[in-house]
Amino acid sequence: MKSAVENLTATRVKLNVEVPFEELKPSIDAAYKTVASQIQVPGFRKGKVPSKIVDQRVGRGYVLETAINDGLNGWYQAAVQETGVRPLSRPEVEITEVPDPSSTDGELKFQVEIDVRPEVELPDYAGIKVEVAAAESSDADVDKALDELRGRFGTLKSVDRPAADGDFLTIDITATIDGAEIDSATGLSYQVGAGTMLEGLDEAVTGLSAEEEAIFDTTLVGGEHAGEAAQVKVAVKTVKERELPEANDDFAQLASEFDTLAELREDLAKQAAESKVVGQGVEARDKVLDKLVELIEVPVPDSVVEEQLEAHFNQENAHGEGEHDTEEHRAEVKANTARAFQNEIILDAIADKEEVSVSQNELIDYIVSTASQYGMDPNQFAQIIDQSGQVPMMVSEVRRRKALAVVLGQAEVVDSEGNKVDLSDFVRPAGEEATAGEAAGEAAEAEEAAVVPSDDPAAVKF
Repeated sequence: MKSAVENLTATRVKLNVEVPFEELKPSIDAAYKTVASQIQVPGFRKGKVPSKIVDQRVGRGYVLETAINDGLNGWYQAAVQETGVRPLSRPEVEITEVPDPSSTDGELKFQVEIDVRPEVELPDYAGIKVEVAAAESSDADVDKALDELRGRFGTLKSVDRPAADGDFLTIDITATIDGAEIDSATGLSYQVGAGTMLEGLDEAVTGLSAEEEAIFDTTLVGGEHAGEAAQVKVAVKTVKERELPEANDDFAQLASEFDTLAELREDLAKQAAESKVVGQGVEARDKVLDKLVELIEVPVPDSVVEEQLEAHFNQENAHGEGEHDTEEHRAEVKANTARAFQNEIILDAIADKEEVSVSQNELIDYIVSTASQYGMDPNQFAQIIDQSGQVPMMVSEVRRRKALAVVLGQAEVVDSEGNKVDLSDFVRPAGEEATAGEAAGEAAEAEEAAVVPSDDPAAVKF
């Protein structure tokens, strides 16, 4: 078999494939057996009908057609392997020549058009420069963290005053369209300022006391009337405020392992500083990837975008969210799909250049982390991805993360004040393995923070 590649565009090729008769013959022999098992001829057992009788009954042309149809995928796969192309789309096949049915000579010729992964030229990405926000924590950060901790131990008490931002309300709501009631609910709990229910609700309830009500206009966001304008009446039944425990040594002992408030504040200050540094790392990672996309041109096949669009909106329609199929939403999905494709191509190319591999422990760590994000048992999640054939996809994702970590480790990162930012705590140089103690500590921290624990030699810890 001979195959050749003809480049049509940067992301589309045509494979020209020629299959000589001697390689076509095994498929013809198998086709005779297939057809013989499908017909009944008096005097012959089913499946034992001689080839000449088969030719008389159905014609050699039909047998040849069956052989080609049955063998086409195998020849296509062989051509893909021989040429080294990496298909992205379904093949579009055109048969251009078949052997003469009356002859035992000739060859099969066919052409296949497919979209393929584009080849990209990597620039020198060592020393990419990015700027991130300064990571200075302040007393206000510590106060905020302390208030959040106090909030976990707070209690709600009813108050006899108008509702204000942050208060917790019990409300009844009724929605109408053109005067006709279309939905209602009672006894709902809502925190003023949360913005999680209806647009305009926060403004409507602010200033209302218990047993007072207001009417406001809004656009519904769910149900069969989603997207429609409606009038909503909200009645406040109770107003409660969160009463925080006093910040003192007793609270420090209740809420932490520390004996004094000063020790607790010192620890919160340390956490706030570390959080700021983590934020710098995340910002640097995202900006490095943005730089790579700017530096490297990656053409995006139309078939990739169209396939994702179809899958996305089919899923939305299946969940009754077809009203979201707007031009703006389609443009957003297209842009996100194109960017995700560019990210993958670039990071795969870097992973190839850097010879990045993925260990079993790294894959397990990633599966455990991903399972925790879905609130699933890791073993159950692992079984699901194995049965659905998604393990290679998981391996590719870990490999891309490591590739990005390699580039980030070589980047020049400064903050907005011109200070150099050290990301060595987040990116371990390639080839440097963590000690057993480090790995255990990282795993414990990651489990608590829902990030990926790692023995990864080039891992980003966030």
